[in-house]
Amino acid sequence: MTGLVANALTCIKRDRILFENLQLTLRQGELLYLRGPNGAGKTSLLRLLTGLSLPESGDVTFNGISVRAPHSGFCEASLYLGHKSGLSSALNALDNLTYWCAQHKASVSTHTIYEVLERVGLIGLEDIPIRMLSAGQQRRVALSRLWLKPAEFWLLDEPFTALDVDGVAMLEDKFYEHIRDGGAIITTSHQPLSARAGEHKIFDLEYRF
Repeated sequence: MTGLVANALTCIKRDRILFENLQLTLRQGELLYLRGPNGAGKTSLLRLLTGLSLPESGDVTFNGISVRAPHSGFCEASLYLGHKSGLSSALNALDNLTYWCAQHKASVSTHTIYEVLERVGLIGLEDIPIRMLSAGQQRRVALSRLWLKPAEFWLLDEPFTALDVDGVAMLEDKFYEHIRDGGAIITTSHQPLSARAGEHKIFDLEYRF
């Protein structure tokens, strides 16, 4: 089956079953809002989908091949942003993004990084160490990666955290553009997506006692 497919996933953390026999499919052109209370397993599910964690049972495939297989192409076609920023506090925004692009083999010029920082409202702050930026500004630096790596499948964990109203609108506009252009997104959030993000499906995870 094409796309990102979770088949009969079971996840256990600290002897507690978060979910079992879970089925999920994400195809190009789809926006999936992963919803659930704290502790329901949203972050755990995203890590399983990316291949960063292993399920108790079940598997995750990308276009019919395990996401963990070197030849699946999933790493090149995907972009994962965790709920933490993943930034070095000692480096500035420009250096953080330059290093990240090199890690992910994204051929991006310094000029392009400046353009993206301007687009996310950080122009003039590119030389300031991350530790001196506000939480919202740090989140914008992290989200800049969405403009820098040409990945079709986005897996995002709480991307709206610390964003102001303008930042939320900016990100939802980016969601809409990405889906319109044939991309795919699965995202967690403690706030509902608005119509601005475009048509989307909801996948609910419930807390299991």
